[in-house]
Amino acid sequence: MNNSPLAFLDSGIGGLPYLEWLKERLPQESFVYLADNLNFPYGTKSKEQLVKIMSDTMNFLYRKYNPKAAVIACNTASVISLASLREEFRFPIIGVVPAVKPAAFMSRKKRIGLMASNRTIEDSYTENLINEHASDCAVFRYAGTEIIDFIENKLCTATTEEATEIIRPAVDFFINNDVDILVLGCTHFLFLEKQLQSLLGDGISIIDSREGVGNQIIRVLGNNDLLSAEKMDDYFILTGTEKNREKIKNYNWISEKYGLCAV
Repeated sequence: MNNSPLAFLDSGIGGLPYLEWLKERLPQESFVYLADNLNFPYGTKSKEQLVKIMSDTMNFLYRKYNPKAAVIACNTASVISLASLREEFRFPIIGVVPAVKPAAFMSRKKRIGLMASNRTIEDSYTENLINEHASDCAVFRYAGTEIIDFIENKLCTATTEEATEIIRPAVDFFINNDVDILVLGCTHFLFLEKQLQSLLGDGISIIDSREGVGNQIIRVLGNNDLLSAEKMDDYFILTGTEKNREKIKNYNWISEKYGLCAV
């Protein structure tokens, strides 16, 4: 069981920076990353739809790869389905949620920006997170649905100008609201972190949950005696290839950059 893979699940490429963080620190571990292109985007799904999607997809990973633990590398999916998944499956499941707590601690102005999917922005889990950890802060929320779609479908072929254009409205929103911390509440946004920081300027810091989630994964594996002793192959699974065969070409770079064998 110790040498079984750690499964990552996201609607697309968003969770790859989290996987990369972990691969650098746990080189002996094996990974299976599933990009659920068939059901992309998660942020527009109803709660009922998303709970079923996550259950079905996790069951597929369980039957095919027998993971020792799983990471829901998507804020939306974690917020909506993490509790039900933990009831359904016996292996550890770690989620990703917006880094509101550390943002509230770091903010000098007590004015925080949160950029996420519509579903994450609107869900009661996020509201409770803010009330519990940032009740003394003004939190300005921006639903970056178009940005998520751009990153997933056009990032590989887009120009710098196109990337700037897609994030400009969000940047203007946070600057106009005088925030000093921006929480990236969707893992996809990490692919445009440098561009966002450049446009936001030095007065606004960007925070995400990579380090916090990564350290939690390491703790969970260690506490459950699940750290691997032997490195196996790493795999990348793309669902929905029949729906959009042309899109497969946009994923070719992943195998080389992240050392994943395409399935």
